[in-house]
Amino acid sequence: MKIDTIAQTAANSETVGEFVARWLAEIGVTTVFGVISIHNMPILDAIARQGRIRFVPTRGEAGAMNMADAWARVSGRLGVVFTSTGTAAGNAAGAQVEALTAGTPLLHITSTVDTEFMDRDRAPIHDVPRQPDMLRAVSKAYVRMWDAGSAIGALTAAVSQALAAPTGPVALEIPVDVQRTVMSVAPQILVPRPQAPCAGDDAIAAIVERILAARRPMLWLGGGARGAEAEARALVARGFGAVTSTQGRAVVAEDHPASLGAFNMTPEAQAIYASCDLMIVVGSRLRGNETLNNKMRLPRPLIQIDADAAQGGRNYPVDLFVHGSARDTLARVLVALPEKLQVDPQLGFDIATARAKSEGALRSRLGPYQAVAEALTARIAAGGHAWVRDVTISNSTFGNRYVRLAEARLGVHALGGGIGQGAAMGVGAALASTGPKAVTLLGDGGLQLGIAELITAVEEQAPLVYVLMNDRAYGVIRNIQDAQYDGRHHYSALHTPDFAAHCASIGLPHRVVRAVEDFGAALDAALAAAGPQMIEVDMVAIGPFAESFSGPPAGAAGNKV
Repeated sequence: MKIDTIAQTAANSETVGEFVARWLAEIGVTTVFGVISIHNMPILDAIARQGRIRFVPTRGEAGAMNMADAWARVSGRLGVVFTSTGTAAGNAAGAQVEALTAGTPLLHITSTVDTEFMDRDRAPIHDVPRQPDMLRAVSKAYVRMWDAGSAIGALTAAVSQALAAPTGPVALEIPVDVQRTVMSVAPQILVPRPQAPCAGDDAIAAIVERILAARRPMLWLGGGARGAEAEARALVARGFGAVTSTQGRAVVAEDHPASLGAFNMTPEAQAIYASCDLMIVVGSRLRGNETLNNKMRLPRPLIQIDADAAQGGRNYPVDLFVHGSARDTLARVLVALPEKLQVDPQLGFDIATARAKSEGALRSRLGPYQAVAEALTARIAAGGHAWVRDVTISNSTFGNRYVRLAEARLGVHALGGGIGQGAAMGVGAALASTGPKAVTLLGDGGLQLGIAELITAVEEQAPLVYVLMNDRAYGVIRNIQDAQYDGRHHYSALHTPDFAAHCASIGLPHRVVRAVEDFGAALDAALAAAGPQMIEVDMVAIGPFAESFSGPPAGAAGNKV
């Protein structure tokens, strides 16, 4: 591990809680999320007194986790969330599963009861059975701080594991009495800099050999290719075509003519794959919802590059697996390649044609909502806005691949397919923004799960625009019931709130759109206004999509994100 030293002046004595607050600030943490309680107050009180870190008080632990997750994705830095012990930590578990699915570098600092009672099942207040087991289940790693002396080691271990490739959320459990303990020594603070896995020279040579033999090579770029944008784009400039997962969007510019973007499963895309003689998969698990549950035929030879050795050949048998970071591996491959590859000059044209046909087919299914999709497309990438998407019909039709991104880090969505996380994720993405507002696409059903976090958005004056697509139902469930259950709409009807009244009660500016031609002006006004804004699109007034979305195609269960 490479270590950077930070100059610091420690107080003559400090508690572990004070040291944790100072340690986080010294390693560069600027924003944390959470809910205060008696079991984390020694740390949060210190954060407030030191005044070096912004604490965002959320309405619930799940919202805090979603906010920290989105903040980390957009900022490209470590996310930090605080919860209390027992049920409070459990409240964050579902949202932490999303961070685990996305591989978000995130530190979850939680607590447990005094060490005198810890792990003894003696039922002190807020003690729960098997809390460490729960935390291990939803974390990349679990660390416990046993005493004041181990504070520096526990913090370093937890952050190092969160940042080490493949990244992920790490739970750090600190007993409340340990937080209050005065440290006898103030250790020097160092910034953990874990080293990424490095492919061997023989692996680089093997990749180069396959590339030089190919006439129609393709890149499949996943979320693990974020950070390797320059290298991926250089390969495309030398003759590669590209396609991305929804998490790898904009690693290659989404308007590049040699990129299919995230139109990765259309008939036109599959025809391109059939014509290619090499595919290099970079940082992607080739998830089932983007590969027809791994039944879609991909080009051969198939090379996979991944920082997670366990992913090698997991979903598709590969001709070559290279364990290494995307950026380092592709950079070394580029050095060994000529400035221009001897590839089929028709490949780029074929990809551009396939992309245009795929987009045209999608537009034909949108009906009146093509106007909404076009208005968003015209503004999101051009304005450099973060684009946050909850699981809803509008995301599954146009939000997940049609509305283009300016940068890979600006795309945030629930990879695990969990509904209702967008309201909180939008706040985290907005607070990580360096200027442009975040735009968050919601459905009325999903919003009801996270509606309390709209208050957090208002309280923090988050630079955020919510676009609420309100069809007054669990729309995708209703469509599946129409398609597969003879129109029996059991349990899919919703008692829909008066969102205008709710927004008024919490001070969230709200405007409603009942005609699609009014959406663009409403969006411009919301983007220009200060603080959070809500645009409610009345889908009942506007009418249905031209083609009902009723879930994933056969063989691609879960194709909703």
